[in-house]
Amino acid sequence: MNPDAERTHTMRLQYPDSIPLAQLPTPIEKLTRLSEAWKGPDIYIKRDDLTGCAVSGNKIRKLEFSVAEAISQGADTLITCGGIQSNHARATAFAATKVGMRSFLVLRGDPPSVSEGNLFLDRLVGSEFQFITKEEYETVDEIMSAVARRLEEKGRKPYIVPEGASNEIGYFGYIRAAEEISRQLKDQRLDIDYIVTATGSGGTLGGLLLGKRFFGIKAEPIGINVCDTAEYFQDRIHDVLLKMMARYGWDLKVEKDEIKLIDGYVGEGYALSRPEELKLILEIARLEGIVLDPVYTGKAMFGLRDQVLQGRFQKGQKVLFVHTGGIYGIFPKRELFEPIWE
Repeated sequence: MNPDAERTHTMRLQYPDSIPLAQLPTPIEKLTRLSEAWKGPDIYIKRDDLTGCAVSGNKIRKLEFSVAEAISQGADTLITCGGIQSNHARATAFAATKVGMRSFLVLRGDPPSVSEGNLFLDRLVGSEFQFITKEEYETVDEIMSAVARRLEEKGRKPYIVPEGASNEIGYFGYIRAAEEISRQLKDQRLDIDYIVTATGSGGTLGGLLLGKRFFGIKAEPIGINVCDTAEYFQDRIHDVLLKMMARYGWDLKVEKDEIKLIDGYVGEGYALSRPEELKLILEIARLEGIVLDPVYTGKAMFGLRDQVLQGRFQKGQKVLFVHTGGIYGIFPKRELFEPIWE
């Protein structure tokens, strides 16, 4: 740990303006039957799938800060991006409507003939769309800027929310979540060794890492990347952290090697599911009555179980798994579950 880490939690943390959009706090529960079945560490779960209904998941914590900034700038439209079944895009669309704005979503992939899951909800709430290819998505920031210029020409006032709301303002969502976790752990007199989360854009892990510093959390945050590589996310998160240090004048350092990720569980690729991942989703649903999603939490929990089997997380330890939501993403995958019903 960096030498100044011990003192950073005593620094005064001034949150930017935010707007209440999530149902908070979300509970921490012990997965008793799952822990017994795995015969490893005690597994707990932070239920951020319960942050709301249409806005369910981790993204809405970040959007509380992004939307407040958009309002302060006089915006009337939120622009953001993601895959066809993006949880973030869906949460942004509903957050926009809730505060009287419109939403424009730049989505990767061809629109299906029948909308379902998150895309159905996006359309239900009246979002505007631009569908782009996987190759075009590599320049999605430029594409969103072009959308913003077109809207401005029509007299509208757009505000761009980056992928996953994972930027200097969005990271505050999980800094505040870390404060919530710290308080809950103290209230429950619970000592956690690790906090494990799926990583798809970096904001959840990055916020938790900063929150660990600010609130003196002993547990080590670890991400399991569901796309790209651990090195990619170390670079991406570190870049945002450096921008935050400069923007908010924080006297602390975070080295890249302090950003912990477990690689190797992307599987067939982002949003592509293997039978073994789906079988684990089925197992947990039947053991604990909790629904994981196939894009993020299913892959991350699969990685966690494999690491338990390999001995990285051991009996006597306690692991807190952050359920980042995404329940609507399971419905477009329903046909893939047919061969594994028991």
